[in-house]
Amino acid sequence: MTASIKVAVLGGGSFGTVLANIAASNGYEVSLWVRDSEQALRINSEGANSTYHPELQLSSNISASEKLDDVMDGSSLVFIATPSLIFETIMERINPMIEEGSYIVSCTKGIKLNPFRSMSDIISMNIDANINQVGVLSGPNLAKEIADKKIAGTVIASSSDALLSQVKKVLSSDTFKVYSSNDIQGVELAGALKNIYAIICGIADSLDVGENAVGLILTRSMAEMSRFAVAKGANPITFLGLAGMGDLVATCTSGLSRNYQLGSNLGNGMTLQEAKDQVGQVAEGIRTLDVIKEESKELGISMPLVDSLYNIVYKNYLPKTLIDDLINNSHEVDVEFTY
Repeated sequence: MTASIKVAVLGGGSFGTVLANIAASNGYEVSLWVRDSEQALRINSEGANSTYHPELQLSSNISASEKLDDVMDGSSLVFIATPSLIFETIMERINPMIEEGSYIVSCTKGIKLNPFRSMSDIISMNIDANINQVGVLSGPNLAKEIADKKIAGTVIASSSDALLSQVKKVLSSDTFKVYSSNDIQGVELAGALKNIYAIICGIADSLDVGENAVGLILTRSMAEMSRFAVAKGANPITFLGLAGMGDLVATCTSGLSRNYQLGSNLGNGMTLQEAKDQVGQVAEGIRTLDVIKEESKELGISMPLVDSLYNIVYKNYLPKTLIDDLINNSHEVDVEFTY
């Protein structure tokens, strides 16, 4: 057992489970928060999270619990991997439990509206920045592949060099490479925004548009993402890296992506609820779509792919209008930002 650092992972879903297992396999004591006692009991007795990764044998260094105070007790590094819908509630609950000097890292790729706020914004609202530090973890991290020990990389972003160093130490392995960034906002926006475009690519694939069209959609997606990020003060160069282009390509071309699956279901004629039910897990892209549609309108940012998807999801436009809108859009400038 590696001394002095206790790790807490809040969220026993697909990604939270593999994240906990990486840290535990590196010798750290890991407490995993799950929503109910039955799931905690199964994980502790079976050494596996049968709901999400029945094939993955978990490290004995993991202890699961439905009690947040037990999981947070003594933890100096906290990863939050819950759905965005409950993220703020979880932060409010753990606020009095956070150890002085600990690091709080968001692993949730989502944004909240009214007011517009990222997950790191929510963390910052609930901690003392003079005592604790904030980080964001994002990248092409399809949980099933990580569970299968396939090569993957991620990005940890923070203004704290000490936090960057500790997360690298805790999570780096022979199959998991951790890169660092100081652009919290860019890394976080990239992770959240790409889920919208994964849905779009799922729709496009269901329409059998071809590989050339996918390349077109990916580059226009990148243009929209970076345009929005620049308006929010992020560094556009971040979007050329692992958290941007890397994550975009992985989730927009993989059947393992929940958002891609959701888009494919929509393209095949399912209603939004039917598409969600078929996926069976939270696909953050729909929640993010609502936020970005509203915020882009407020800021006057042109995001035609977002507009097209919104019309398909909420105004009953046919899926094929996505491609029609793409071709007929008057915008013809390719790369739109310089740095």
